[in-house]
Amino acid sequence: MGNAATKETTSAPSVQFPEYPDKRFNKQIAVVCILASVGLLLSSRLDFGVSLKDLAAAALPYEEALSNGKPTVVEFYADWCEVCRELAPDVYKVEQKYKDQVNFVMLNVDNTKWEQELDEFGVEGIPHFAFLDKDGNEEGNVIGRLPRQYLLENVDALARREATVPHARVVGQYSNSESRKVHQVVDPGSHG
Repeated sequence: MGNAATKETTSAPSVQFPEYPDKRFNKQIAVVCILASVGLLLSSRLDFGVSLKDLAAAALPYEEALSNGKPTVVEFYADWCEVCRELAPDVYKVEQKYKDQVNFVMLNVDNTKWEQELDEFGVEGIPHFAFLDKDGNEEGNVIGRLPRQYLLENVDALARREATVPHARVVGQYSNSESRKVHQVVDPGSHG
């Protein structure tokens, strides 16, 4: 074969690569990502940023709550209580919805001032929520983790002045308004 086979050369279609953005564009994207991250963090903190300290500071004093003729939710808590801290945002949201109709009281179990109330309400564990009618009689209580929906339904029942709260135990066993009228001073050092 004397003559060489001629190859037909076809050129591949030219592929055009997009130009890579310059550094300024990369910096803009980075800034937008950082701002979005900060925004997400702040929005979650606004929702979950309520602490026990915030709730306690905003709570109505116990004595005032028992004398103003409105139903009351008393939460017994401690700063070291993990479940108490986890429930704080839910308690806050329910409180904001019902604050004009229902009192919200926070009693720290580490404060010896509340030993009488710990006994009166039969506090065995925390968080302990006591639901009181407008006269200060206990309609029921809940100990431990309380789903927000249950808290909402209990507080709603109090606000509507229903006879019982739907999600509670030991209805009326521990506390009534008459027993709290005789407020004995207990020696904080006594344990029995």
